[in-house]
Parts: sequence; C-alpha cells; structure tokens
Amino acid sequence: MTSAMTFSKILIANRGEIACRVIRTARNLGYQTVAVFADADREAPHVALADEAVHIGASPAAESYLRFDAILEAARKTGADAVHPGYGFLSENAAFAQACVDAGLVFIGPPASAIEAMGDKALAKRRMIDAGVPCAPGYLGEQQGDAQLIEEAEKLGFPLLVKAVAGGGGRGMRLVRHFAELQQGIDGARREATSAFGDGTLMLERLIDNGRHIEIQVFADAHGNAVYLGERDCTAQRRRQKVIEEAPSPVVTPAMREAMGKDAVAAALAVGYRGAGTVEFIVDDKLKHYFLEMNTRLQVEHPVTEMITGYDLVEWQLRVAAGEPLPAKQSDIQLTGHAIEARLYVEDPYAGFAPQTGKVLWWQPARALHAGVRIDDGIVQGSVISPFYDPMVAKVIVHGRDRNDAIRRLRAALANTPLLGLRNNGRFLSDLVDHPAFRNAGMTTTMIDQWMEQGEPLLQAAVPSDDVWRVAAMAMAMRHGNSWRSDSVAAFDMNVQCGDLVRSVRARPDRLGGISLILDGVAVQARVLTFTEGVLRFEIHGVVQSAVVVASGTEVHMALNGHSFVFSEVSAFPNADALKDASRARSPVAGKVTQILVAAGDAVQDGQAMVCVEAMKMEMWLTAEAIGTVQAVNAKVGDQVESGALLIELEIELKTTKDA
Repeated sequence: MTSAMTFSKILIANRGEIACRVIRTARNLGYQTVAVFADADREAPHVALADEAVHIGASPAAESYLRFDAILEAARKTGADAVHPGYGFLSENAAFAQACVDAGLVFIGPPASAIEAMGDKALAKRRMIDAGVPCAPGYLGEQQGDAQLIEEAEKLGFPLLVKAVAGGGGRGMRLVRHFAELQQGIDGARREATSAFGDGTLMLERLIDNGRHIEIQVFADAHGNAVYLGERDCTAQRRRQKVIEEAPSPVVTPAMREAMGKDAVAAALAVGYRGAGTVEFIVDDKLKHYFLEMNTRLQVEHPVTEMITGYDLVEWQLRVAAGEPLPAKQSDIQLTGHAIEARLYVEDPYAGFAPQTGKVLWWQPARALHAGVRIDDGIVQGSVISPFYDPMVAKVIVHGRDRNDAIRRLRAALANTPLLGLRNNGRFLSDLVDHPAFRNAGMTTTMIDQWMEQGEPLLQAAVPSDDVWRVAAMAMAMRHGNSWRSDSVAAFDMNVQCGDLVRSVRARPDRLGGISLILDGVAVQARVLTFTEGVLRFEIHGVVQSAVVVASGTEVHMALNGHSFVFSEVSAFPNADALKDASRARSPVAGKVTQILVAAGDAVQDGQAMVCVEAMKMEMWLTAEAIGTVQAVNAKVGDQVESGALLIELEIELKTTKDA
C-alpha cells in the first residue's frame, strides 16, 4: 500500500470549478495532477489545466463521475497515487473512499468510517443526540415505506423536510408545508436522491421556521489535533440550495461562536475524523442552534473562510493527507474582516430559477479581479453548458474591511463580470445583497422561496431603460452591411424586441461616427467611439460609457451598468413554431424525461402536470395550458430532449378555456 507520506500525483475525481481549484493548489505545492472527464466535458477548463486527463465515460454522472471502476482505472493508467474527490459526486461515499485505499491510493479526505458515520444523515443525528448536541425533532427509522413515512410525518406535524440520508447540497430534499404536498415530496426526494447519490433512503425533520443556516468549518489531523475556523452564514437559499454565503455571520456573537465551534470539534473527534469537514446548524429566531448534519468534505463556500483566516484549506487537506500535523493551533486562528461569496448559476431567477443550457458567449472574469476580489470558475468563453450537471458555473468571492465594504465590492465585481449567452442569476445576486433583508441580517432559509410565492419585486426581471434600448439599436444598426461599424449613412427602421417588449427605432449613422436614434418618435444623438473585442464605448447625452456587446445569430447580448439583456430584431416573417400554442407542449429546458403522467387518448385539465424533465438536478414540470385530449406523446422516460422539443400534442376543447 502506498504510504500517505509519499504521494506525488493527485487525481481529481470531479469537474468544474472545484477541479480547477484543487489543481491550482496541488500544482503550487509541487504535485502532478490528473483530471477525469465525461463526454460533455472533453473541452472543459479543468481538463486543459491538469497535467494529464482521462476520459471516464458518457455525460450522465452515473456513467462517468459516479463510476468507481472508471476513476480507479484512470489512476492506475496515469500512475496517480492519491485521489481528491472535491465535493458532490463521490466525495461523501464511504465505499469509494475505502475502494481508493484498497487500491493503494491515498484518499484526500476523512477515513471511510468517519464518512459512513457522518455521511448517513440519520446515523449522524443519532450520534449527536447521544452526545447531547441539540437536534430538531425528526424520524430516523429504517422503515422506508410510504405508509410509514406518512404516519411519522403526521406525528411530527408541518412544515417539515423530507431529506435523503445520503444527501448534500440541497439535493434529495423537499420542503413540505401541508399534508397534501407530502406524497409528492416523498416521491421527489427519493427519486432525486437515487439519481444523485444512488441511495433513496429518506429521513424526516421538523422545519425550524424562520431559521438561519450557520455552519462551522472544522479540521482534524492524524495526530489527534482538531480546530474550528469560525463560522459561515449560508442563510440566503432558494429551494434549500445556497446562493450567498458569508463569514463571519452577522448574528453570531463570540460566545456563540465558541460554543458552536466546540460542539463541532467534539463531533469530529467522536468519529475519528481527519481532514476538512463542516458541521451545519439551523439557528432559530432566539439564536438557539440545532444540529443539521456534518458534511465530510470541502464545502462549496470554503473560500470565505480562506478569505477571513488567510489559510488555503486545500493546502491543509493535502498536508493532512500526507501525514503532517495541522498548520495552526486553535489559538493561532484569527478572523479578519468580512467575506461574501455569490454563486453564479446559469438559471433564470425571473422564471422560477429554471436551469439554462447553451454556449457562453462572453465571460472575462479577469476584468473584475481587483484587491479583495477572487473568482473561482469552471468555464471559459465558448464553453457549452450541458444539462447533465449542477447549474453553478462560478463563484465570485470578495473580502472587505467590514460587511458593508464587502457588499459594495461584491456588487462591483458582479457588475464587472457579466456572463452573456445564457440567462443567469448575476443581477439577482447583486440585488439580493443590497436588499434590506440581507443588509439588516434578516434573511431566513425560506425567505427567497416565500418571495417567489408573493411576487417580490426582486424576482421580477428589469425593464431596459430608454438609453439601453438606444445602445441596442446602435449595435444593431452597425450590424447592417455585415459590419460592426457605421459604413453607411442610410437610415434603418427596426422593430427591436427584448423579452415580451417590442419598440420601434430609426437609426441614421453619419460618416463621423455619430448616429441619430429615434426611439418611439423621440430623437437622441449618439456616437460610437470604439468597439474592441466585444466592448462598445459610446457617448449619449454627452456621457461616455461602455457596454459589452456580443452578436449571436439574430440576437444581440448586452451588459450595461450591471444589467444583462438580449435584444433581437423582429422579423416580418415570424416563425410559426415560435408562436404560443396550447396544443403543442414543448420542453421548458434541455434535459432528461423522468416522468410521463399522460398517454394518447387521456383527457387533461388546465394546469394538469403531464411530463417531468430533469436538468441540472432540478425537476421542471410541463403542464397543460387548456382543457383537451392527448393526441400524441413524443417522448419516453429516459429520453434526453432539447429545450423546445415537442413532447405532447393535444386537441384543445373549444370554448372551454379560461377566457370562454
């Protein structure tokens, strides 16, 4: 067996930004690195960044990143003698950790026994109860039949959480507020857990309403030492998935930090823990904490801890795995300033956070890198985002002197790092950290979900200002003649569309770079100054500004003043297939068909669920938009479908729609 003191080549059993993150630190310490990749990731940045890379299978995670045999074979072929699992996928799989050790590899993480003890959420909770750590009421039994789960749920009362015992990252979890939602919650959590973790075992937990999610970063070595490195506040979540994390928490006092830290360290030592781990707590409105779970891996949000402590946690992982003692004692660890991390997801927050797929047309994070700003990403300009994996593509992390300083820096960094080509949550993140609920530390874990139900303005897409329309028209006018410059003085009349809005524009360029823009009858003089590598510098109203402008087909994607928009010129001959038609139900996203609830000949009601498509680990339901009869079902369970694919054809009943 390879000694933990002698590994020299590390295989990273993951993808995306965490694979890139681990590779960079490993190479800085002198280790060689090996990447693994599925079909969809053949051109991914982590593949190019590593010293070597090995193809391990088809795009679905079950056929690649979750395959023990493929990963261990990749290590054998390349001579790798250590494996770093990152987070997600196999990072909390005790059998995989043991398989690595059995193959003579160093597993850069806790021993399999600790993963088993803490990775099973129900078992971990039992251990915490035995240790006297406060836990929320729940059901942890082995009886997994629907009838048993329903009976136990009724005893606990609502609201409650249905959780996968092997879960993590919000996967395999459903919030159930009423009995009527319970069966769907059980089915959805079990299905998602089986898909993501290969284990559909569930537990129930009474929801601590209006709570805050606060976690403690712990680290232990093989010499009996263990420390905690402060806390992270991960309260800002949607559908139990974190979107903003910060350290330290704005509500935690020094005494509370010490108490939670000691509980977390005791939990780690109780299971013989080694390496990086996170103990998660839910804190109620009286600041009383309850144990949620322990994640036996590096967390997505670890950079905020690095920012306020000055330590590289991946370096700590590698040193501990090599048999070294922890680099610092508890008394050495000091927290300085405030750090915030924003998770950049390719999803549309203004359409129920629907996941997006497609090509990245613009991504230049170096433009935002200033003092106190860090960006961890797993994409490059030109990357194609597939439906097979998590929608998080980057993390924007900032460090400031205090919390207000960090918020200001984060908003500036997000504005300077537009992602064009796919709808994403960049603007939403900026608006969220400026919202009074966040600024005043009043967020709860369910607040964003409640906003979705209540129509909170924060979740309504911005309407382009008149000047934004003018810049879009300027860009479109320059495209005429197959050129991005004004080489004609002929006037152009256009109908320009953004979302559901269409406005009329007349643009008349002159030979000196000026353009007269008439928007809905109002004339404004504008001037193009430069257009270089996607950055358009222009003057309107005597004010010089810059916008990122990228053309793709008939569309113009633009980022200006922290907002991103997509404009198109309305054709005189619209595509009939693009028109809204209740008789033709199309897939809302590119993804995998996981459920079909109707068949040819079935009668359907307005709003009835028909097909479920899973993309980026999120389920999207296609519902009937009128009363009718199913004429054809053009897909089967397991099919991969494109966004807009025609899945169900209906015959609509006349005079029975809502307007009849």
